[in-house]
Amino acid sequence: MKRSDGGGVARLSLLILLGLFEAMTAAAAERDVIQTPHAPAAQGPYSQAIRYGDLLFIAGQIPVDPQTKQSVKGTIEDQTRRVLDNIKAILAANDMTMANVVSTTVYLKDFADFPRMNVIYADYFVSAPPARVTVPSPLPGDMLIEVSAIAGR
Repeated sequence: MKRSDGGGVARLSLLILLGLFEAMTAAAAERDVIQTPHAPAAQGPYSQAIRYGDLLFIAGQIPVDPQTKQSVKGTIEDQTRRVLDNIKAILAANDMTMANVVSTTVYLKDFADFPRMNVIYADYFVSAPPARVTVPSPLPGDMLIEVSAIAGR
């Protein structure tokens, strides 16, 4: 069946594509490095976080105390708290909270630690927790956990 909408659908599609392009271009102009002394400083060619439009991409946080610059030794519970407190500090530097987190990736040295990590994790994400991936990972030294996150407004 032939459609005779006078090219209206094609024009509408073009307008939608142009709007998306403009939104992407505007967001690209808003790419900012986020840094705070309340989380461990980057130890290489990466940033604590990058704000891109309304999204915040937080680099993997390890259990390092930003005041002492030392790794937190101890249990998976201790290290999970430190990592999530580091993420909270980075979020706060961007006027966000844990409620803004939409996705996390959790790296565990020993997957047997998952249940104990999960109890602490649940304390930080009480309502509407983010999407999450948890994977075993050969973390260096005494580090038992690393977490990266994406947050949005």
